[in-house]
This record gives sequence, C-alpha cells and structure tokens, in this order.
Amino acid sequence: MRKILVTGSAGFIGFHTARRLLDEGWQVVGLDNLNRYYDPRLKKARNKLLRRHKNYKFYKCDIADYPKLENIFRREKFTIICQLAAQAGVRYSLENPFAYIHSNIAGFLNILELAGKYKIKDIVYASSSSVYGDSAKTPFTETASVDRPVSLYAATKKSNELMASVYHKLYGLRCLGLRFFTVYGPWGRPDMALFKFTRNILAGEKIPVYNKGRMARDFTYIDDIVDGIIAALARVKDVDCAVVNLGNNQPVRLTAFIKILEKVLGRQARQELLPLQSGDVLKTCADITQAKKLLGYAPQYKLAAGVRAFVEWYKSYYKS
Repeated sequence: MRKILVTGSAGFIGFHTARRLLDEGWQVVGLDNLNRYYDPRLKKARNKLLRRHKNYKFYKCDIADYPKLENIFRREKFTIICQLAAQAGVRYSLENPFAYIHSNIAGFLNILELAGKYKIKDIVYASSSSVYGDSAKTPFTETASVDRPVSLYAATKKSNELMASVYHKLYGLRCLGLRFFTVYGPWGRPDMALFKFTRNILAGEKIPVYNKGRMARDFTYIDDIVDGIIAALARVKDVDCAVVNLGNNQPVRLTAFIKILEKVLGRQARQELLPLQSGDVLKTCADITQAKKLLGYAPQYKLAAGVRAFVEWYKSYYKS
C-alpha cells in the first residue's frame, strides 16, 4: 500500500483528493493548519469524514513550520507528495499579502527542501489559472508567457512553478504543477462565487456582481479536477518537471452562470452591480490539450449538473 502526504487535506480540493485516494486503497497522511481564512468548522467537518477511514492519519500543521513539518517527514516516510496547501483567494491577497508569502512561498519552500532531504522524488502540486494574468489570448496554453501576474496570489503561484523547476535541477525532484481553473462543487469554499451567491439568494440578500457580470470563467467541477490529480500522481514519474492546465475548456459568462443558479434554486437573484475589482481578470479558458495527452484528462461535468450537485449539498449541510 503506497503512502502519500496530502497537504491542505481539510481544504476543498485536498479533502476530495484525500477521500478519492482512500477509496482507491492509498494510505493517506493528511496535513492542514485549519486556519481561519474561512469558517474552520467547515474544514473540521471535512476532516471528520476523512478520519473515519482507518488508512487516514491527520496532523494539524502549518507547512511554514519547518521543524514540525520535518518531524512528520521523518516519522511517516511517505513516498509521494500531493502539495495542495496554500493561502487561496485573489481578493484577499490585497488585504493580507503577508499570508501568501508565509504559506505559498515559505511553506512551499519547506516542502521542496524536505522532499530533497528525505529523497521523496515525486511531487504533484497546485498552481493556478491566475498565473495567466489578464492575457487577452484564449484559450490559455501552458507555453504562453506568464510574466505579468495581476495579483500577489498569482505571483506566488508562478513562483512555485519556478521553485519546482530549481529543485528538479538541484535534487532531481519530479514535479508536476496543475493550473486549476475555477474549481467548484460540494464542500466548496465560502469565499467563492457559487457559495456566496447560493447563500445570499437563499437568504434574500443581494449578490455582489463585479464588472456588472461582464466576465467569463472556465468553471471546472471538483470531480473532474480530482480525476486530473489522480492521473497526475500516476504519471509524475514520467514528466521530470512540467505544468499542465486542468480546466473545462468551456468558459461561461457570469450573467449566464447566475441564470443557471437561479433556475436550480427556483429563485431570482437580487444583484448589486459593482466595478471590476483589482486583481480580477475578464476571462479564463483552459487549453487542455496537454492534459488530455499526458493524463488522459477528459472533464465530464456540465455546469448545470455541477451547480445542482453543489446546491443539494449546501441545502443538506446547512439545513436550508
């Protein structure tokens, strides 16, 4: 039985990834600091579900805490790393930039250093579609220039890709970075649009619609993302050092997204039309040619079905 470290295991993507790995027979060492960026009760509820599995072992740990992290590496002796822990959110990086340097730079450095020290060669890690900035050329391809990020969050994710490349050269680490595109689904993050819109519409409150809805996002359902992560873990040995897009390749305008949600909820949204926020981009769209070729990646979920699955989970979890 293979043992894997999944960092950020109580987070949205980390939780779903850890659960799939456990279902497939892996021994999972989960790690999360359970911080208060959003309601930690949601993180604890996810973690509680994982802890029911006999092959899951959890550590509360900040990846920026090198001594504590090294103790886990020394004790657990896992053979592969799925690095999903990070300070997320584009807009929050305007309010608390230091959190991004702490987790996304110092924390990722610790993971790479310890992987080199303990000779763990294979690392799959989370990057982001944010690295593409406000590029007008879509779909975004992995070979496009990503030298002009428009948020600190994006800058830290691009830095992660550069750091992985350095540690591949220094220590022979095989690193596969996954550029996620607007991931959504059950157990999602409260700071993301689908969660906020659902909560506000059900409460009869206005929803904040930035740039008057004249934006488009490549919404990607969580199960499709996890399919890509699992395939990446199987193929990382073959890539040396690379980055791959994981998206849906079907951007949807925010106005259309809201209409889908209104139909699923059976309620009309009260919209507060706002200007474009600093750090936001107008459109994202993933070219998934490389993901198909390398990982056999083929997203299955249509947006309406994914939104319906989220709403069903939300109503069940919050009894609304």
